[in-house]
Amino acid sequence: MRLLCFLILLLLSPVLAQAQATITISGKIVDEETNDPLVFASVGIKGESISTVSNALGEFDFHIPADYKNKLLVIRMLGYENVETNIRSLPQQDTIIFALKKAVQLLDEIVIQDSLSGGDIVGIAFSRIDQNYPTTPFLLDGFYRDLKKIGGTYYSLLEAAVKIYDEDYKEPRNKYRLRERVALIEVRKSFGYNNKFTNYFDQNNLLEDLLLNNNIRYRQFPETEGFYKNFKRERITYYNGHRVFVVAANKDYTLKLYIDTKSYAIIRLELDQRYPKDYIIKRKNKAVSKYISDKKVIDFKEYEGKMYLNYMKLISKVNWYDAKTDTLKFETELYQELLINKIHTSPEHRIANTKKMRRYGLQYQDEKYNKSFWENYNVIKDTPLDKEIMADLEKQGDLEDQFDY
Repeated sequence: MRLLCFLILLLLSPVLAQAQATITISGKIVDEETNDPLVFASVGIKGESISTVSNALGEFDFHIPADYKNKLLVIRMLGYENVETNIRSLPQQDTIIFALKKAVQLLDEIVIQDSLSGGDIVGIAFSRIDQNYPTTPFLLDGFYRDLKKIGGTYYSLLEAAVKIYDEDYKEPRNKYRLRERVALIEVRKSFGYNNKFTNYFDQNNLLEDLLLNNNIRYRQFPETEGFYKNFKRERITYYNGHRVFVVAANKDYTLKLYIDTKSYAIIRLELDQRYPKDYIIKRKNKAVSKYISDKKVIDFKEYEGKMYLNYMKLISKVNWYDAKTDTLKFETELYQELLINKIHTSPEHRIANTKKMRRYGLQYQDEKYNKSFWENYNVIKDTPLDKEIMADLEKQGDLEDQFDY
């Protein structure tokens, strides 16, 4: 009997070790006064580079090493005071509510008197990118997702766990050629990537395209005086214990920047751009495509005195019209997001040429589906909307079966 018990324990020990290796914190982040969910709040460990963000309902699942159980969980959100709590003291329940206080009271005590215009602030922020962002090699662990929607129905999903290596944030000579080296750790995709309608989307590497949309990394801003004159100052806000300038430009686009008042580091960029009606991209099967709009968010976080990418989102809308009559045939939408889970500031090696992703579509670079890997990998938590998306995708079969195909 003792021998039998010993053998059972021996067999179970790897499973128990795996279970104890990771702690999962499930929570919902809300405004203390209104109880409204706080979207894309940053959730991390104090003094560590591991993090995630809340979803469109303010919810998150945060998988962390069990070694962090004696550390502090930190939640940060623009316009709010930080919340810090001992991980060990968190109640063992399905969802923990974290209520954040607005930082208005703190701001009311601060009077900033200066003559800087919105354009002046933006100009200083751009001139200090080399000071505020990495100047030495670094490596990022990330989660990438893209969704393709056609005529109101979601047809395809691709998700990838990635590693992103970069030398520094120096201004590149070519602002439209990728500087980062990316390795694909795991890739999973739905059957929809083989659907004939996906041919109406670009077939190139969409993750590469998204990374190239980091306007701060690639300095993709007009260098004209008129560009800076468009920026107007809005009310000062607050983030991570710092005062933050808010400046916005409204022309044929809306661009808003959140900039630290001391370091002039750009914390967040929000862009909403609509294109002219005659902005034709390409022709295909007696139809023409026209770019309608882009919505972009780029979010950064501070770690060891430098600003690193935290989260990116890009939603692009393209409509297809009959080439002869110019009547609308159908609408398409591409949704992309990248969440950075962990920052490595002193990587021993860069990603080798044999390991980095290729320039063609990720759907042709996927490996065999590893379900156990995804169970403890930090992704953006699903919402009811995501479940509706899954219902669209699962018209072609169970999604897990599609991943495993």
